[in-house]
Amino acid sequence: MTTASTSAAGDLAVAGSTSFELARPWRMNPSVALRPEPFGALLYHFGTRKLSFLKNLVVVGLVQSLADQPSAEAALTAAGIADADRPMYVQALTALADSGMIIPGEESMT
Repeated sequence: MTTASTSAAGDLAVAGSTSFELARPWRMNPSVALRPEPFGALLYHFGTRKLSFLKNLVVVGLVQSLADQPSAEAALTAAGIADADRPMYVQALTALADSGMIIPGEESMT
């Protein structure tokens, strides 16, 4: 079972994960292709040959928007995800980070 903890900064991290942090920028791995499907989307990692099914259209949009946002938190906000629903989406993003489907993005130079 995976356990979650919250830091003082409010970043959600999952024990044993790739240190998914809401405050960091994230993007889809360049080795990953996303194919939209009626149920959501398929993600295929050409390096690991892993296949992931995204069965939630909000998660699909969230993954596609990550690179356009300064952080995962900003992507959640831009997607209109309510605070009460965020743990489910953070869990999905954490699983995608753990599998290498999404990777840390470039830090903004502002």
